[in-house]
Amino acid sequence: MMYLGIDIGGMSIKCAFVTPDGEIKHKFVLKVVPETQTKTLKRLGDAINQNITEQGFTKEDFVGIGIGCPGSINNVTGVCEFSGNLNWKKAPLKDTIQEITGLPVKVTNDANAAMLGEAKFGVGKDYSDLVLLTLGTGVGGGLFLNGKLYEGKEGKGTELGHVVIEKGGRQCTCGLKGCFEAYASVTALIKNTKEAMLNDKSSFMWECVDGDLEKVSGRTCFEAAERGDKTAIKVINEYEDDLTLGIANFCNIFRPEAVILGGGLSNQGKALSDEIEKKLKKLHYGFKGTPAVKILISELKNDAGLLGAAALWLD
Repeated sequence: MMYLGIDIGGMSIKCAFVTPDGEIKHKFVLKVVPETQTKTLKRLGDAINQNITEQGFTKEDFVGIGIGCPGSINNVTGVCEFSGNLNWKKAPLKDTIQEITGLPVKVTNDANAAMLGEAKFGVGKDYSDLVLLTLGTGVGGGLFLNGKLYEGKEGKGTELGHVVIEKGGRQCTCGLKGCFEAYASVTALIKNTKEAMLNDKSSFMWECVDGDLEKVSGRTCFEAAERGDKTAIKVINEYEDDLTLGIANFCNIFRPEAVILGGGLSNQGKALSDEIEKKLKKLHYGFKGTPAVKILISELKNDAGLLGAAALWLD
């Protein structure tokens, strides 16, 4: 038997046939194009049917379909109530895909899917209490507590990026000020990098982007820091302080065994996780006398959401 995992993103929809032990037997991708949400879901359902047939399988080979989708997702009704990245409102994911394919469907937020993927098949498979942070354009959060995915009421919990770490601080896209996301996302790091460059015209970071601020990315400060650039090193250190502060809060609330870092910034690998772990230790993992918390780097990368969506049928 197999499961069909679907990871919906702003640019593409990735789909895979997954075995119970997490092996991907077949993968296909649909581009997200300018069209109504109804047409996109119809196209997705048709593609599922087509790929099942073309790969020589039948519907009876599949237990069900799991979908991870960005935005406000109701895991009871299976509706994407709002997704800014997709410009979707009240998109009936579960009912539409079930109707087209004839297979049962479960739906969750994309960060929850990534959390479940890492917990079942990735770097978190040996732990029962985990926090996942996806460090990208925003900061997504996922919780795996007592060996189970935790989603909150209607699946709308675990918005870890919107915990306020500085009252009256930076404006966040959610409408609040001082959110963790406004300090720990790639967007925030890019903003910090640009400000530092404008204050230090001699920084090597200017050479990294050919003198063009529009070319600044989350990688820019790390590239310059490797050359010993003091301004870049300061940017990274301040970013890591903010990231560690948020993680310390989550340690106090959930007391996980480990925190998994995913998203674009996780590509910095062990260099990033080691520094965060050192800083977290100095903060006594949130509170003196509490157990150590490991900082891990996502192992599944782009397949985490796919595998986690499929694993909704295993949880």
